[in-house]
Amino acid sequence: MESSTYLLEVENLWKVFVEKDSTLHMEDYLSGSGDVNGQVVAVRDVSFKLKEGEVYVIMGLSGSGKSTLIRCLLRLIEPDYGQIRVKGQDVTAMGLKELTEFRRTQVAMVFQHYGLLPHRTVLENVSFGLKLQGVKHKEREKRALQAIEKVGLLKWTKHYPEHLSGGMQQRVGIARALVQDADLLLLDEPFSGLDPLIRGEMQDELLRLQAELKKTMVFVTHDLNEALRLGDRMAVMKQGLFVQEGTPRDIVMNPADEYVKRFVQNERQVSLLTETAEEKKKVSNLTPLIGGKQGKKAAGSGR
Repeated sequence: MESSTYLLEVENLWKVFVEKDSTLHMEDYLSGSGDVNGQVVAVRDVSFKLKEGEVYVIMGLSGSGKSTLIRCLLRLIEPDYGQIRVKGQDVTAMGLKELTEFRRTQVAMVFQHYGLLPHRTVLENVSFGLKLQGVKHKEREKRALQAIEKVGLLKWTKHYPEHLSGGMQQRVGIARALVQDADLLLLDEPFSGLDPLIRGEMQDELLRLQAELKKTMVFVTHDLNEALRLGDRMAVMKQGLFVQEGTPRDIVMNPADEYVKRFVQNERQVSLLTETAEEKKKVSNLTPLIGGKQGKKAAGSGR
């Protein structure tokens, strides 16, 4: 394995969906000849890197390519061009056996629609991945219970998914990802199906877990507030492209183009209003000092 300062490296990644009667010629896209009729470019020459412990948010509207991109990272969708490296390992070059082992041990994914097995209890769902790895029953139950405790569901271990609320089911999904102790967590709009109150609680939960576990995460969302709250860095995606990448504050305060500007407009106005209010507060706090000592000095000098 090659050494690297980054846990995840993505270079020049492309994914083009092709109709049955169309043939993909990547050289047409790489040479800049233009898109081909009957073909949809879902991911277009995307590159980014993540350091260990970083939360990287990919934000965009529906159809921007963000969910396709995150699925390409573990080859649930096969990329057509480019390279993906995790801890120096070239994921794009892995054979089936190596890829299966990689998915089971080094990466875990949390989906929007939970993906729980309805005929298995919470404990069985969380430990299922360990069972596939060949971990012995006693050990996998111990690890599963530890993960379930982290998401606050110890009292629900014997219940089935149908007995759980949406938020609770997503906690099971997160526990299932945590139990693998994977280097990389991929979260594809995991809270978008929840009502606002539960969604906020799940964001709190994820922040708490991140503070404790320091996982490296790629988090996909179409919600700007969620992106700003969770991300160390973020990228805004449009039509398969990264149109801007940076810290959440940089993107809000310095949008790269009109698309990003419209995306962050409301949040930018809030930020500006907050800064203005803070400046006014600083001035008002200084006023008694100026009006007090300065005023007395002036009065004394006039005698």
